[in-house]
Amino acid sequence: MKQIPSSNEIELKPTVHTTDIKVKIEDALKRDAQIEAKDITVETSGALVTLRGRVHSWREHDDAEHAAFSAPGVGSVSNLLTVSY
Repeated sequence: MKQIPSSNEIELKPTVHTTDIKVKIEDALKRDAQIEAKDITVETSGALVTLRGRVHSWREHDDAEHAAFSAPGVGSVSNLLTVSY
């Protein structure tokens, strides 16, 4: 039998809506005991997430960014959180 070379050019793109991304990030922030989520606003524009608000430590700042990056569909995070002691 003669084998025919095959080419696989399939590209998978997950369908994630920006409102789903926003809700998943807000839920993750609320679950994390180290983050006071009530002072954080999450904005989404496609795969870009912007975090705004006030946190109490650099750890909280970094944890919030990590939580945002961990959500499916996030391509980049603009962390505009202010640290106030």
